Amino acid sequence: MLLTQISNDFQRSLGHVPSSKFSLAVAMRPVFIHVFVQQGQIGLSYYDSHDYSLHFMPDTMDNSDLHLLDRVIQELSPNVIITSAKQEHSLTQFIEKLGKHFSLEVSKQRLLSAHLPSLPPTITESEKIPYLSSCIPLDSVLMMRSIGGLLKCVERRSVGLDLEDSSTGVPILQFLTYTLKDVVYIDRDTYSALQIFKSELHPSVFKLHSGEKEGLSLYGVLNRCRSKFGSLLLRQWFHRPTRDLNILKRRQEVIRFFTAPRNFADLNTLQSCLRNIKNISTLLHKMSSSNPKVAIWQGLYKTVYSALCIRDTVRSMPQCIHLFSEISQNFTDDLFYIATYISKVVDFEGSIAENRFTVRPNVDPVIDEKKRKMMGLPDFLTDVARAELENLDPRFSTCSIIYIPLIGFLLSVPRLPNMLDKQSFEIEGLDFIFLSKDQLHYRSTRTKELDSMLGDLHCDTIDLEMAVMRKLQASVLQRSDCLYKVMSLCAELDCLIALAQASLDHGYCCPTLTPNHRLALIESRHPLLELCTPVFVSNTYISSETEGKVKVITGPNSSGKSIYLKQVGLIVFMALIGSDVPAKEAEIGLVDGIFSRMHSRESVSVGLSTFMIDVNQMTHSLNHSTGDSLVLVDEFGKGTNTVDGLSLLTACLNHWLRRGPQCPHLLMSTCFHSLIQLGLLSDSPLLALLTLETAIEGEELVFLYQVKNGICQSSCAANIATLAGIPDDLVKRGVEVLYSHFLYSSQMWDIPCYLLVSTIKALHCLRANKKILDSKNICIHILKTRRLQKDRYQ
Repeated sequence: MLLTQISNDFQRSLGHVPSSKFSLAVAMRPVFIHVFVQQGQIGLSYYDSHDYSLHFMPDTMDNSDLHLLDRVIQELSPNVIITSAKQEHSLTQFIEKLGKHFSLEVSKQRLLSAHLPSLPPTITESEKIPYLSSCIPLDSVLMMRSIGGLLKCVERRSVGLDLEDSSTGVPILQFLTYTLKDVVYIDRDTYSALQIFKSELHPSVFKLHSGEKEGLSLYGVLNRCRSKFGSLLLRQWFHRPTRDLNILKRRQEVIRFFTAPRNFADLNTLQSCLRNIKNISTLLHKMSSSNPKVAIWQGLYKTVYSALCIRDTVRSMPQCIHLFSEISQNFTDDLFYIATYISKVVDFEGSIAENRFTVRPNVDPVIDEKKRKMMGLPDFLTDVARAELENLDPRFSTCSIIYIPLIGFLLSVPRLPNMLDKQSFEIEGLDFIFLSKDQLHYRSTRTKELDSMLGDLHCDTIDLEMAVMRKLQASVLQRSDCLYKVMSLCAELDCLIALAQASLDHGYCCPTLTPNHRLALIESRHPLLELCTPVFVSNTYISSETEGKVKVITGPNSSGKSIYLKQVGLIVFMALIGSDVPAKEAEIGLVDGIFSRMHSRESVSVGLSTFMIDVNQMTHSLNHSTGDSLVLVDEFGKGTNTVDGLSLLTACLNHWLRRGPQCPHLLMSTCFHSLIQLGLLSDSPLLALLTLETAIEGEELVFLYQVKNGICQSSCAANIATLAGIPDDLVKRGVEVLYSHFLYSSQMWDIPCYLLVSTIKALHCLRANKKILDSKNICIHILKTRRLQKDRYQ
């Protein structure tokens, strides 16, 4: 375990606490934080002994410099930072700047064994799991490991237990989700339900085991980045949507500029330049090695040259746009110096040919002279070979003088037939060196003279060129600060150009972002579904205190309720990353979180039923949503008994309605039509009822996918079953069973009228009862039967 105690001076610099008040504040409210970093993701938790609360932040992305962690430290000013001794180097470096207890299973067991005063003392560990799963996302691996390490450290130090028995555990009275200020909270289930990310196996058989590709997702639609680090930054934006108006307006002004038709040429120019911008962090890391490869120098030169092109292009653009102004100022003349220096020194053609760093002519006269001698060696050595042949044994008809680096000059003659062993290789006046491919190599008096006269030309040349390369390396690394700024600003520019390109391709509009509590999406569209269908019906969504913040949508199955919910969630999410949105007009009041109860992500490892997972999602929405949140609920209560599910749904809705101004923007779809028919909901100006239009042509149900005010009387399940391919006789039998149940039930008079109407419609569509030919006769027949049944039981 690695435990770092933060000094008071450092905490004062973080928290800006006056020195006189600091020690008292620390004594009253010590904060312990545990951090875990792995493969670009960070999970953390902290314990506040002032109110005995454990805060957690689910696994999220961070960059190599751990900027997100730095912000957390700035906000919390912790007393102690805890992490594993086997952490990644980036976290080790981060902790250095500040001044087998973490396995997942051990951490889970430690959490189950924690002292939770709010639970009965007799509760078992298996009974604790459902409660903890409703408070903490147990599938966030890094966060769970951080909680385990945090609890171990807190228990060792007995925080908050100075007057208690040593056997008493550290109390945890509540679990709270920690989110950075101005960062919108979105959990994993919502990301999955809205299909913001979606990984698929790569279609190539050669890459099935090596990686995945992005499927049909919002990130896949909007990611038009030309560089890998641009795509990485865009993914970070998706993981951390913001409600900071300054950041969002900064992004919007760039997107608005590039979506103007007169700026298309500049957009294309910048895209072609961004394609050549490499990952500068990787380049500089490899540049600091002893002998960087030729490809590193090529990548650096292309990057710097392209950065200069970007600077020159951006300087012709309006400098009132903040990003353009920063690029113009931070892309300094150091870039021009680096590009010029590399182009004058590095011989890229020669380097590729020799697979090593080579220097251009006229850089170093000593290198030029040695290279001139090297180039003249072939002709010179041919003359030497002729002279040597005259002094050789007449049995040799040919010979040659060769140069081998690190060995020197050698005389090479062909092997004669009678030369069978090493003794027969001996020739008077020559020193045998080695045999290779029937060629005997000797060192003669003349080759020794050449060694002393010319020396090791090749190695000397390499050494001199390496000295030039190190000088160039030092000059580049000395100006690395401007290169890091290039990568940061180019990544932001790449992301915003990608969002602008997506806006142009799909006809998005720029949303109006406001700090008020109103959401207005005029003629909005689903950003994914509109790409998969030739015709998409747009719909309007307006939510405010005067126009209803709680929307309850009823409608037949497959009429588009879930799509409408996801459509609203995706558009709000897109606005919170600064993107344009698929709508004719949009006004987005900044929300602080998007909660959902839509998809049940089942897993055997979690050990929870489908209904329990649904209830956990609903619990999270109820406990953490505020008046600025967006809550999406799709068919809650369907996983249990109908009456129980309807009761829970009614209780949740009435709870939100009673909150008044603190009620979130709630969009709920349900097939529990009795929720409205039986008047189970409280009267409130916040409540609005919506439905989706359908029509019947002959015996066929037609979906119009148009949202309107009102309620739905029938789920049209029989029609949907027919469309799905269930045999007609089974569908008719199902309707007959439902009709018989209504007709002969002992509680016949208590059955809601809307169920009777639903049955009438189904029978009318399917003509299941041949004796009753129309809806009017069916209705009369049912009413008569109901009177008889009621009189009989009374």
